[in-house]
Amino acid sequence: MSEIPIIPRRLLLGNPSALDPKLSPDGRFLAWLAPVGAVMNVWVAPTDAIGEARPLTEMGGRPPIWISWSWDGRFVMFLKDENGDENYNLYVVERETRDLRNLTPIPKASVVIYLRSPDLPNRVLIGLNDRDPRWHDVWSVDLTSGERKLVYENTAGFGWLLFDWSGQIRLAGRNEAAKGGQQVYRMETGQPEPWRLIPFDDTPSTDLIFFDRTGERLFVRSCLDRDRSALVRIDMATDAETVLAEHPRADIGQAIWDARTFEILAVSAEHLRQEWIALDERAGWTIDMIRQCAPDCAFTRLSSSEDNRLWTIGVFAPQRPVDFFLVDREAGALRELFSARPELKPYRLAGAQPAVVKSRDGLDLVCYVGLPADEPTDRPRAPLPMVLWVHGGPWGRDSYGYDRERQWLANRGYAVLNVNYRASTGFGKAFVNAGDREHAGKMHDDLIDAVEWAIAEGIALRDKVAIMGVSYGGYASFVAATFTPEVFCCSVPIVGITDLVTLLENTPPYWADFMEQFYRRYADPRTEKGREFLRSRSPLYKADRIRKPMLIAHGANDVRCTRAQSDAIVAAMERLGLPVTYVLFPDEGHGFARPENNLAFHAIAEAFLARHLGGRAEPVGADFEGSSLEILAGGDILDTPAPSAGDGDRRTPSA
Repeated sequence: MSEIPIIPRRLLLGNPSALDPKLSPDGRFLAWLAPVGAVMNVWVAPTDAIGEARPLTEMGGRPPIWISWSWDGRFVMFLKDENGDENYNLYVVERETRDLRNLTPIPKASVVIYLRSPDLPNRVLIGLNDRDPRWHDVWSVDLTSGERKLVYENTAGFGWLLFDWSGQIRLAGRNEAAKGGQQVYRMETGQPEPWRLIPFDDTPSTDLIFFDRTGERLFVRSCLDRDRSALVRIDMATDAETVLAEHPRADIGQAIWDARTFEILAVSAEHLRQEWIALDERAGWTIDMIRQCAPDCAFTRLSSSEDNRLWTIGVFAPQRPVDFFLVDREAGALRELFSARPELKPYRLAGAQPAVVKSRDGLDLVCYVGLPADEPTDRPRAPLPMVLWVHGGPWGRDSYGYDRERQWLANRGYAVLNVNYRASTGFGKAFVNAGDREHAGKMHDDLIDAVEWAIAEGIALRDKVAIMGVSYGGYASFVAATFTPEVFCCSVPIVGITDLVTLLENTPPYWADFMEQFYRRYADPRTEKGREFLRSRSPLYKADRIRKPMLIAHGANDVRCTRAQSDAIVAAMERLGLPVTYVLFPDEGHGFARPENNLAFHAIAEAFLARHLGGRAEPVGADFEGSSLEILAGGDILDTPAPSAGDGDRRTPSA
């Protein structure tokens, strides 16, 4: 057993000390998120006097998901929902007076931010779906008065709209099944005029970023006529395209731009680790300076002053929680602002190593392996119990960087495996499209192949492998328990999918434009053939194959993967006498945003994994305090001794 001290859950998984510092456009002030009591709130301080920080808000409930300054520097804007329903409201708080207002107190409507622009310093363009829950109309909001003015009524059913910096709608797009892809329209005349078709296979890896300040040139991440997306500039007058940056093994990812001209200065790409490609010599110098100050780390730019002199960045690595810095590009200096988790600095943290694993049909699967901090970095001295943590999406990816779940699990004595299975993004469109209709098929085979690799490499014990994940990762955990029950000794699905038909028939209404993507990549529930296929890939209909214990967790207000998904399989398992622990959070949605609930869930998960994998567990202590946790089944997980070897295979006969 490891001699590394147990790191308290609260330090690993509780609220960070500070997050997401954003510069006011003039660079004089910083706003960021930090706790007030148990809830993340908006704080502000002069850029050159962080010690004078004060909270701008003192709100309860759920934390904001996004903050930004108004372009005149008078207000901080943020989005916040209630109880996980994803109906986000737009709030503003005035820096000087702390006056706080909800600008969109509209029941059952969700705000999207379309544009904050230096040309509209006291206004913001937003989308609201109160008229028709499927489509967002465009409104201009005066941040001082709160007055809303309708700009565009989206009766045409566009899934997205793109504006120039003056606030004019220039482009719009929607998925059109008859055309087999996403049709992009020019909107300068006020009437949609077909411009370009993005073929279906290209849609996951192609997106329009923004116009330059003149509105004459458009920046696009495009995989048209190539496998991996490149940064492309399009001349709007001539339609001429110029490839500005590309990477041989990965899609173009983040972008850094000039806040005056909106020219893109640099882009990132990540195959195994993050790389930056500078398009501007001075940006290249800045990136080199950051790399010299933080070697072997990744970084992301969070904000810049309008004159582009000051940047805020977040720097991180597998063993380094994110530290936030102010970059003074004129002085050529970095100044640390604060750390997200300074309390972890005394502890020895786990690293992670990238590995490329071959799938059984020859695809390269980029994986990351985390080991307890007292093990060698490449492989443990002896095979360990292992947790396969499956990322959500499925159109997302695991990356080389700090991961709080990996740290938590490795500190408890487990190897941790992250797998970029087919359908993961960032590795080219062929890799994404290889996942079409392969849910519980080849996508799951990729996970099994990576587990077999870890066992063969001496990383994992064959009979002590668990699987867990959120959203699609929850679905993958359910699939593991029902399609390959012999591989994993236990599973932990979190807000996971058990019935794909139910999923596709109960999506949020404002996903309407994206549904054709779902139907082609999963199957079409509007046809009996499609429903039959979806049921064949749904864990709910194979519940009688479950042989190993499960811990299932859900938020009652989840609008993406409804609570009914977990309720149904728990009921089936209880009818069959199968071992299950089921926890519900009445004030959460698609994930656990309140720190009290997050800690409570992890306390139960830690006890569950300790029982079935044999790792270390911190006592629950006060980690249920303030949580809305309801244990609906299997509450004895907290007080029953761990079973002896093999007990996890026992079943109670069905009545």
